[in-house]
Amino acid sequence: MSYSLVIRNAQIVDGTGRPAFAGDVGVQGDRIKSVGSVTSPNGARVIDAKGNVLAPGFIDIHTHYDPQLCWDRYATPTPEHGVTSIIMGNCSVTLAPVRRGDRQRVIHLFGSVEDMEGRLLEETVPFSWESFEEYLGYLKQGLGPNVGTFVGHAVLRFYVMGEAAQQRAATDAEIATMGEVLRGALRAGAFGVSFTFNHLDEQGQALPCSYADRREKLALMRIMAEEGRGMVEVAPNLLQPDVALADIDEFGALALETGVTCSLSPTLQSPSNWRGLLRRYEEWRERGAPIFTQTQTRPLDMTTRLDQGSASLAKLPTWRGVMDKALPERRRLFSDRSLRQQLEAEMIAQRSIHRVWEATSVKRAGAVANQRYIGQLLRDISEQEGRTLTDVLLDIALADELKTEFALIGYVHADVQAVAMLLDNPAVHVGSADAGAHITQFSGAGDTCYLFQKFVREEKLMSLERAVQRLTGDLARDWCITDRGFIAEGKFADLVLFDPDTIARGEERWVEDIPGGSGRYVRDAQGVECVIVNGEVLVERGRYAPVKPGRIVSCDHRPAGG
Repeated sequence: MSYSLVIRNAQIVDGTGRPAFAGDVGVQGDRIKSVGSVTSPNGARVIDAKGNVLAPGFIDIHTHYDPQLCWDRYATPTPEHGVTSIIMGNCSVTLAPVRRGDRQRVIHLFGSVEDMEGRLLEETVPFSWESFEEYLGYLKQGLGPNVGTFVGHAVLRFYVMGEAAQQRAATDAEIATMGEVLRGALRAGAFGVSFTFNHLDEQGQALPCSYADRREKLALMRIMAEEGRGMVEVAPNLLQPDVALADIDEFGALALETGVTCSLSPTLQSPSNWRGLLRRYEEWRERGAPIFTQTQTRPLDMTTRLDQGSASLAKLPTWRGVMDKALPERRRLFSDRSLRQQLEAEMIAQRSIHRVWEATSVKRAGAVANQRYIGQLLRDISEQEGRTLTDVLLDIALADELKTEFALIGYVHADVQAVAMLLDNPAVHVGSADAGAHITQFSGAGDTCYLFQKFVREEKLMSLERAVQRLTGDLARDWCITDRGFIAEGKFADLVLFDPDTIARGEERWVEDIPGGSGRYVRDAQGVECVIVNGEVLVERGRYAPVKPGRIVSCDHRPAGG
């Protein structure tokens, strides 16, 4: 048998959860041809694994690389962390379908949900498409990793209904049109439909998803059932626990009725009723509904600068309105004492957000007057000085021209035992990292490496085989990603070679590599030797090869050949 690539002397962890075993893997073209022993490479490139782990390429099910792929076809730095397939278009916002006159609206929707500057999207997204089919044609033109993309319901609804998408329920005719647009997108390779009830637009209004009634959601899910393709991703309203439970109940019932898999994101260990949410998912699964929730591996730590953006403040309309202003006007408004009373009242009214800022500390400051605050919680400063939390936050930030770095550390998803339970729960999928979004607050890339670093090696709360399974085989099976997620003959050769003793995520660092001079947080990978996509080496010891082997992946319910 001839091969194009052979990996020898590997500790193979095949994605099924079964024990690791020593062996070789032979690849021909884009497929795995043999697993076990390869005796005659016959001119193939040979990689000596030297006893390191060879696993299926990791799958990241919740990313927002849609804009970045327009200027970076590798979706850096995610592939460096062993990820060979990314799913994007989550949380109801995508870059298609879009009419020429509505592009600015799509930019605003995407920017408000994912904390991205409209200027960046204006400069980097070509919008050389209208339909989702045309958009997928654009994406296929050279990809580093494999990419699957949902159709964002907010964008789909706006495409069909225009401004009425944020005003009323759809008519029967409008629902039928949405269904046919979705059908065409699914046949072209779209991954399904995504919704959000957890975000606001740039005006502080609910997104179009909130105006859709059950018959609209049911009609779209029936299209997926008829086509045998696609799943549903949902961000429930986590700011209102009772509403979040209602969202779970609605999509649990829809999943049960249609048979279409629903994945809701995220469930994170936090001061809120996360255990109650998890139990509700488990109850629906006990009734037979194909419904899951998502979680992430790392604590939800983040750095915020008020000259950039804030995921939490974006959910408060007045704060959002100020944060959307140009910097001179933003500074002027934050200095307005009368406006501060409104800002303080708005934050207090949303208690969960107020608690987040109480638990936030001053990480880095430039002004001499601010040096005494470094390392202190805003809550403690407020109590010590007898000032409101808003006054403390804004006075410190203004002294640094809004460049002060505030850090939320160890507040959400930081209980290791609780997180380990979530990571191993069959109702939960690993993957709510948000890579590609909120880029001025944290790096969503690196969660895969962190799973092995923290929970396998340091805490010993999960086996190596189970960790691999959770990032590969479980996701490929439940998300119907055909012929990926496992090391077996005939599967696509998506592979990652790593050292189990050193695999880790690097420290978060700021880089200014975005077109136009903007910056973002990234993390480097440690201990990842080689990443292979469709049989081609994409990343080797952190360096990218000049190849683009990635393909569009879809969610196909039908058996192979069906």
